[in-house]
Formats: sequence, C-alpha cells, structure tokens
Amino acid sequence: MQHDITTRRTSAAGAAAGPQRAPRIRHARPSDLDALLELEIRCFETDRLSRRSFRHMLTRAKAVTLVAERDGTLLGYALVLFHAGTCMARLYSVAVDPRHRGEGTGRMLLEAAEEAARTHGVIAMRLEIRRDNPRALALYRAGGYRQFDVHADYYEDHQDALRLEKTLVGEHPAGLRRVPYYEQTLEFTCGPAALIMAMKALRPSLRPDRKLELRLWREATTIFMTAGHGGCGPYGLGLAAYHRGFDVEVVVKDEAALFVDSVRSPEKKEVIALVQEDLLDEIRASDIRLRYGPFSVADLADAVDSGGVPLVLISSYRIYGEKAPHWVVVTGYDDNLIYVHDPYVDHDEDRTRTDCTNMPILKEEFEGMSRYGRTGQRAVVILRNPGSARRRPRQG
Repeated sequence: MQHDITTRRTSAAGAAAGPQRAPRIRHARPSDLDALLELEIRCFETDRLSRRSFRHMLTRAKAVTLVAERDGTLLGYALVLFHAGTCMARLYSVAVDPRHRGEGTGRMLLEAAEEAARTHGVIAMRLEIRRDNPRALALYRAGGYRQFDVHADYYEDHQDALRLEKTLVGEHPAGLRRVPYYEQTLEFTCGPAALIMAMKALRPSLRPDRKLELRLWREATTIFMTAGHGGCGPYGLGLAAYHRGFDVEVVVKDEAALFVDSVRSPEKKEVIALVQEDLLDEIRASDIRLRYGPFSVADLADAVDSGGVPLVLISSYRIYGEKAPHWVVVTGYDDNLIYVHDPYVDHDEDRTRTDCTNMPILKEEFEGMSRYGRTGQRAVVILRNPGSARRRPRQG
C-alpha cells in the first residue's frame, strides 16, 4: 500500500438526514470486503485502498472500521487508526456512496468514529484532507476540527493535504510550543533529527536538511548499538548543540556508560565506554551543565516553562514494540499529558507526519517509557538560547 492513501476524503455530506430511514452504524466484518471495495471505486478516482489494504485494516488490532448499512446495503464507511502508547487516533479514510450523499450519513460516521476513539482512550483525532474538497472540509469544520498544518504535494495527483485536528476530551492545550517537524531519514538518526527540531525551534534561521542530519550523527554517535550503525547519546548530542552556540543542559541518571548492555562483544563495550569518556572530557571543559540524578515529568514541564526545548531518551517498546533507545522532542504539556514530536514515521504502519507531531502521551505512561535498558537509564538534553532564563530542575 502506498503511504499517501489517506483521508482525502471524505465523500461525505454534512446535511441533515432526508426522508430516508437512518442507516445503522456497525463494525465492519471480513464479509464486507467486496462491498467496501465497490464503495471505494465509486467514491474515489485516485489514492484508492486496495483489497489487501482493507483486509489488513479489518484484521489488525490497531484499527477500527465502521460501516453505515441500510437494508443490507453499505452506504459508507469510516476507518480509524490508533497509535500505540499515545492518546491519539487518525481518521484514515471516510467515504459515502455518491448516491446517498446529503442524507447525513457522513456526519453519523464521523460521530461514530469519534466515539470509537474515545472508547479506546483517545483524546485527539487527526486527519488529512484534500485542499480541493470543500464539501468534506465543511463537514469537519462544522464538527469542530481545526487546521494545524499543510502537506504540499501529498496525493497521487500532487494535490495538497490540509491537516486537521479535534480534541475529543477537554480543551486543546494552550501551551504547546511551535516546534518545526523534521522526519529522520535513516533508522539510526532519531537523535540528530530530534536535535534539528529543537535547534530550529530556538533558531528559526536554521536550515534543516539531510546533510546536517548526517553531520550531527557523525558528531554524536556512540559508534556501536545492538545492530547496524551506532546511535547517539546525550553527551554527543549536547556537544553538537553547544558547538552551534546553544545553551545546553544534560541530565543523566548516573555515571554508568550508556548503551553498553546493547552489545555483547567485550571489545564493543570497551569502545562505547571510551567514546563516552572522551565526550565527557570535552563536556567538563565546556560550559555545558551536566548533572547526574533523577529527572521527572514535572522537571520537563519546568524546562519548557523556562524556555527550554527538551530532548528525551525513551524506550520505543511501548510505541513500536522494539526494545531500542529512541529520541523524541517535548513540545508541551497539560495537567495529564506530555506532547512530543517523534522523528520516526512508521510508513509500513500507514503513519504520516500527522501521527508523529505533538503526540499526546499520558504523563504516567511517559514516565515509564522514558527509562531505557535493564538499569532504567534516563537521559535528557535541554536546549535554550544563550542568556535565556532558566530554573534549576526540581529534585525527585
């Protein structure tokens, strides 16, 4: 399935129901596959979901497909994707049979999709929609969705996509910092990509590109990881930012060498420790503030409030099911949630930048995922502009 098959979408209308009896909304079944394909062909000329894609969506654990049915006929469907480890869902596709538009089916499907999302503990629904689809756009805006981004040249015919969002529970957080998004281009460059986002937020003139991403990786890599190329640790990322004129604070749980447990070879373990010691020597000779000890979600909130942009090392297991270290950028918080930019976009799971921007994560969930390895190592790198006000992180 191509990555750009998403909600162009919809063919739905927001008008009130006519004289026809209202359809029944239910969960789709594998036996609906042929009818869903016929509906897809009638509704869309490009970016169509394939039979294989529909079958995958109907049987996967992280998606819900709802159909509107009347007298045994499918009038429309809504497909919702869920993002593991977060409180966010994506309205992947909505379609209403052209012969039944104007009957309120689109509005019913949208409301049912939102209710299904709430049942899964979701607090925000996002979607992409074609810029040239005013009928569907009117439906979403009437339903409380707001535009937060534009993706140029998104669809097969090069049409732009508008990115919309609706908060399903409570109010949209007012304290989100505007952090430009940058997607990592290689599986081992989450740290450089996260650092690029933080630096761009503080220095808008910065020009993010792949050359910078790879340069940062060369500066910050630990050389070895579990497999493949080395990842980046907090010391290397902190130095890379410091060398570019940023005020840098690094907080690590303890002085043990990071990522040593990720390799088995004694020689590789020794190399990782030597690289870390070399980076630490340079940090101690710099103005970087290095502290060992705990760092809580409350401390992250303090850092954001004082103008900092924190990079946090997490275990990707709770989001992607892989026990690998991963860097994200904290963009804001509210009473219950931490919001992050995740530089990794899992295209194999039909995700887009929409899913990885300002991801809402429960604070207690984030506390758990921001520990890595058997020793529960924690690492945070906080960037600020030179001379900006800052507060000492709270202990505990």
